[in-house]
Amino acid sequence: METPGIEHRTEQHESSRRTVWMAHPDGSWARASVDRPRDQGGPRRLWDLLTDILDRLITGGELPVNGARVTITPDGEATLSRGRWSAPI
Repeated sequence: METPGIEHRTEQHESSRRTVWMAHPDGSWARASVDRPRDQGGPRRLWDLLTDILDRLITGGELPVNGARVTITPDGEATLSRGRWSAPI
């Protein structure tokens, strides 16, 4: 995971409009709604991270976690890896 700890929220408005939010404890946030352009702020660009993941999915046909190997250290730390990609969990 590139940015663990992201919270996802969906807000349903009376007008049937829906807003989707992503937020991270470091102050990063992103928001999308049907009638507004996507917006983001804070130290990390959450929409950019999501776009990178979607690009990997489209280009490679799957996310790198599919078929990944798991390495667990004696102190219990786990890392997923596949090819050049790796992520501690």
